[in-house]
Formats: sequence, structure tokens, C-alpha cells
Amino acid sequence: MNFNDFVKWFVPKNESFFPFFESEAKCIVQASEHLYEMLTTKKTPEESLEILLKIKEIENEGDEFTHGIYEQLDKSFLTPFDREDIHRLASSLDDVLDYIYAVSQRIYWYKPKPKKVRDEIKNFAALIKESAIEIEISVLHLRDASRNKSKILTSCVNLNTLENQADELFFRYMSDLFEDQEKDTIDIIKNKDIISTLEQCVDAAEDVSDIIKTILIKNV
Repeated sequence: MNFNDFVKWFVPKNESFFPFFESEAKCIVQASEHLYEMLTTKKTPEESLEILLKIKEIENEGDEFTHGIYEQLDKSFLTPFDREDIHRLASSLDDVLDYIYAVSQRIYWYKPKPKKVRDEIKNFAALIKESAIEIEISVLHLRDASRNKSKILTSCVNLNTLENQADELFFRYMSDLFEDQEKDTIDIIKNKDIISTLEQCVDAAEDVSDIIKTILIKNV
């Protein structure tokens, strides 16, 4: 046992990171709910802008929690798990929130016509919302990872399943999008960008699960 391991064995770990992680996960859930509303219900431009601004406000709040984690990491001697993994988890949670905001921006600014917003896009919104819930579950249980290992792993598996479903949706949508030669080229470009960003959002959610699984392997 080296000196650092010896110290960690006897000195309580710094638990101050968990509230930041949990708050960030809550922001992801809230933003995903707003995105789902934007994509699944008919909205006026004014209503869509209102949702966009709500998501931006949540994204800004999430940035503050991310910065809080980095500041806490800079001044902490002992941490609940590896410093590198804390940084990676904070960054990955921030990425998910950024992608949700990026999608909402594209929906608002591109203004895709309702009849051309395919069911796949609405299904993507549902996958993102489900992914956000699984992220929150796994993050909330990190405080007592040893006791809650099975629950965390279940959420990680669910996130992987959701990502696989997102891949299938993406390729099916892209195939349909380019199959009809009569579609407007500008609409194709807009919808491709929207669906690509949605798919990247679910990918980012799976990245969170990969980092959490790494944390479990190292610490539980």
C-alpha cells in the first residue's frame, strides 16, 4: 500500500462533489423535458422561443455546476474517486446538456415545417428524455456506489440500449430523408442537422454511462 492509499484508507473522502453532480443531472432532466415538449407538441414561434430560453437558462445553470466541480477539484486533496474521472464525468454531463440546447436552437431557428418533422424526430426526443432519467438515477446512487452498484449498472445498461435504439432511428431516418428526390434540398439539410444533433445527444448520454462504469470498476 502506497502513501496515498494509506491516507485514503483513514481520512474521510470529500463528499462535496455529489451535490454538483446531482444538480447537473437534474438540469439534464429538466432540459430534456422542455425539448420533448418542443418536439412533440405544436408550438407557435413565440412558444418555441420561450422553451428555447428556458433550456438556455437551464444550460447556464448547468455550466455553473460544472465550474463548481472544477473549482472544488482544484482545492480538494481527497476526492470520492479519481480526479480524472471526476473531471470526465463533469465534462460528459455538460456535453449532454449542451447537445440538448443545440437541438432546441436548431428546432427554433430552422423552423422545420410540422408535416416534415418526422416521427423519428419525436421518437428521438423520447429517447433523450429517457436517457436523462437514467443519468439522474445513476448519478444519484453514486453517493453510496457500493450499496447501489446493481441499480447504477442497470441504468448504464439502459443507457446503452437507448443509444442502440437511437442508432437505428438515425439510419432509418437518414435513409428515408434522402429517398424522396422531390423533397426540398434546404429542408433536407435542416432535418439532417437536427437528427444528427439528436443522435449525438444520445451518444453523449451513453458516454456518461461508460465513465460511471469505469468509476465502479475502480472503486467498488
